Amino acid sequence: MKHLIWMLLLTGGIATAQDSVKPAPDKNELKYNLNASGTHFFKATFLNQTWVRFNQSNPGTTVINESASQTLDLGLRRTRMQLFGQISDRAFVYFQLGMNNFNFLNGFPALGNAQGVPTNRKVGFFIHDAVVEYSAFANKDWLKIGGGLTILNGLSRFSQPSVTTIMTMDVPVFAQATVDQTDEFSRKLTVYARGQVGKWDYRIGLTDPFPITTNGAATPAISTNSSFAAKGHHKQYQGFLVYNLFDKDTHQTPYMTGTYLGKKKILNLEGGFISQKKAMWNTANQGKDTVYNAMNLWSLALFADMPINKAKGTAFSGYLGYFHTDYGPNYLRFNGIMNPASGTTQGLSGVSGVQGNAFPMFGTGSVVYSQLGYLCAADLLGKNGTLMPYATAQVANYQRLSKTASIYSVGVNWLIKGHNSKITLDYQNRPVYQNATDGRLSPNGRRSALTLQYQIFI
Repeated sequence: MKHLIWMLLLTGGIATAQDSVKPAPDKNELKYNLNASGTHFFKATFLNQTWVRFNQSNPGTTVINESASQTLDLGLRRTRMQLFGQISDRAFVYFQLGMNNFNFLNGFPALGNAQGVPTNRKVGFFIHDAVVEYSAFANKDWLKIGGGLTILNGLSRFSQPSVTTIMTMDVPVFAQATVDQTDEFSRKLTVYARGQVGKWDYRIGLTDPFPITTNGAATPAISTNSSFAAKGHHKQYQGFLVYNLFDKDTHQTPYMTGTYLGKKKILNLEGGFISQKKAMWNTANQGKDTVYNAMNLWSLALFADMPINKAKGTAFSGYLGYFHTDYGPNYLRFNGIMNPASGTTQGLSGVSGVQGNAFPMFGTGSVVYSQLGYLCAADLLGKNGTLMPYATAQVANYQRLSKTASIYSVGVNWLIKGHNSKITLDYQNRPVYQNATDGRLSPNGRRSALTLQYQIFI
């Protein structure tokens, strides 16, 4: 009996103690504080973007030696891990590892033999970023000096995007101007200075680009059309300047936020450039002369991302930018994101990789890019989150094309838990091309793609 009484008293005491303890608040980040105030910390994040996609193929498309007028594929657009932290008042370190564009062909370009048959599916988990950064002023963002392998870029905000926070299905990849040509998936070896002073946000960088011969693909033969030079080595100079009319952009890492989902009132005027002498080459005088040209790229843009009705949680996001893209005479590059095709029977003169979902993404000329989105009321779907529909337009006027190339997309985000858990449905419409009699490429109809993405971000 005495033992029973002691057991009842003990269990009652435990229950009372448990009832008196308040439940711990939910955590939305993996963060370890290095000091009591939390100003020094180390943090880890994880991202996975899974795609299921139906694509109407470009003319002549083949998939492992079979013709394919359409494809249905599953892939991992991005699988990433970030490790970063403020380890003292002045020292910041940032690492990112991961892989990209992993589908049954191991991404684009396919890693395969001459017949387009994949030969190695164990690919692509590599170091994206490895950066050390020193703040000239303790606990201030006025001047940060850094260096390493980094995406910090001069051209535009979409040249250094925070892919976890983008509003659209994907970023406008043309803004990552040298992607996988003289960089490592947009990352370059760079020493830089960046900061925020008053309403100004700036970054300048000196970059040591990789040789085109190390990008893992066959180096294009020199021709009358400009391509990246396989001889010589010169540094890149780049800079980006933003004027924040209202709130400031987040400045913890070099990446720039896509949308704040109404948490900030952002209205920015933005401009940037990249310049590299003798970056490009081509032949002249019937192939007797080799001509070197500078690569000069610049952009001007307006970016807005702000709440409409704070009580309801509605918000607006919009971007309008003009890009001047000078890669030398008649430069043109097709690209297809996570291309589901391995070859084509209808090649185009002077360009490669035209199969599947590819379109003329990069070229000498100009591009106007815009996107608009509307964040619906926070309680639109009750406990199941809300929706954010969007639309984009990319209009490129390139020298090698007889008409402008217009790429459109519309989509909707189902924000189950903000950017941490969201499902996106996207419809894209793009042009396809044929050879024209004047040596350029002319439109030959249009094709579409429908993509469903699920993003998890911790």
